Amino acid sequence: MNDSTEFTYPLPSHWIDGRAVPSDGPVIDVLNPATGAVVASVPRGTAEDVDLAVKAATAAFPGWAATAPAERVAVLRRVVEGIQKRAEEIAATITAEMGAPISFARRAQAGLPVLAATAAIDAAEHFPWTEEIANSLIVREPVGVVGAITPWNFPLQQLVTKVVSALLAGNAVVLKPSEVAPLTARIFAEITADAGLPPGVLNVVNGTGPVVGEAIAAHNDIDMVSFTGSTAAGKRVSVVASGTVKRVALELGGKAAHIILPDADLSEAVTRGLSFAWSNAGQACGAWTRMLVPAELHDRAVELLRDAAAGYTVGDPSNEQTRIGPLASEVQRQRVASYIERGVADGATLVVGGPGRPEGLGTGAYVRPTVFAQVDPDSAIAQEEIFGPVLVVIPYTDDDHAVAIANSTIYGLNAAVAGEPEHALAVARRLRVGQVDINGGQLNFLAPFGGYKQSGNGREMGRAGLEEFLETKAITS
Repeated sequence: MNDSTEFTYPLPSHWIDGRAVPSDGPVIDVLNPATGAVVASVPRGTAEDVDLAVKAATAAFPGWAATAPAERVAVLRRVVEGIQKRAEEIAATITAEMGAPISFARRAQAGLPVLAATAAIDAAEHFPWTEEIANSLIVREPVGVVGAITPWNFPLQQLVTKVVSALLAGNAVVLKPSEVAPLTARIFAEITADAGLPPGVLNVVNGTGPVVGEAIAAHNDIDMVSFTGSTAAGKRVSVVASGTVKRVALELGGKAAHIILPDADLSEAVTRGLSFAWSNAGQACGAWTRMLVPAELHDRAVELLRDAAAGYTVGDPSNEQTRIGPLASEVQRQRVASYIERGVADGATLVVGGPGRPEGLGTGAYVRPTVFAQVDPDSAIAQEEIFGPVLVVIPYTDDDHAVAIANSTIYGLNAAVAGEPEHALAVARRLRVGQVDINGGQLNFLAPFGGYKQSGNGREMGRAGLEEFLETKAITS
């Protein structure tokens, strides 16, 4: 891909009441992190823009809420078809706006949203919208107008897990995509219009978190805010939203432990663990960033990691052979680089990578994919979310020690266990997280996704994702 690629923003615009609304005010340039070139611009939205979107959503809500669930399902099935038709454009756009390698962008960035949306639709088709409990009729109704705030690391996937479920539940939505990677949200809005979603049911307001995000969280006529991002930003959303006592759902940071048990296939587990640590250049809240290995297997695991790391090509994300592209922005590059420097300064053993840029990549938001060994489980690189291709290897003595290390951070989003299935299940039950992968279990978009502790509250995907966007009414006679 080159920087002459045409995108769907001929003019900086929001999407309000079913159409593009051009803005002649200040803009935010969207930069290709591999080159620093401007690929598009979006409006630097204001609280007034949020007001316009909320008014459109409020007006559209009664009609959409009254639409039969089967009709809502039909519209969203057409949305899925639209995503599939524009998959190549979506993948290329995400590669340009946040640096995901094009092969990964096709497979995951454009492919996973189809699976997630389809699972949500399937859940909606079998959802008990009403039920009787003794002499009460229990009715599940949409919350109202939902404010959705989504991140830059999986621009379409994170959008879909919120917006599709909210729409299936009968809500109207005001969406703020990340200003770092906002272009896919516009493509999605166009797809929904083509699919027959009524005007005003989905609105997109571009801008920054401190302005547009806070206006959404504080707005009197927004009934719920669903946020995915950092734990620090999630705390701020909660504080701002508390003024109107609206419902808040948060999917925040993670520091997943991958516990490799003594009875695991070590080579298979290590190879799989590295792929889940460095996927999307480590820019995933669920990345397996802490590899816990039995002390007696530590050195062998490190050698396996060194060998596996050699197969990860770093470079131009438009190259089909690239496995790790740039980070999403220069700000993110500097943040991750500081953690790599901190790991070296704190005495962790550097296995591969380290400070500085990859060889031959003097420009762009690139870091050297890094593995540290013999890491102190209480150190900064083992406790704090880095959000880059940095894996730490921590030795442990027995199951109790491994579980204690895994549960020692402020996060509780997800984890993984490799080993004999019954043994792995016993360990998985002891982990204070929302999801646990055992031996590379198949991804299940019908299963709930969300975290314990400071990884957030609420759940997304499948039936749980629908319930998040519904109120429950009891009618007793």
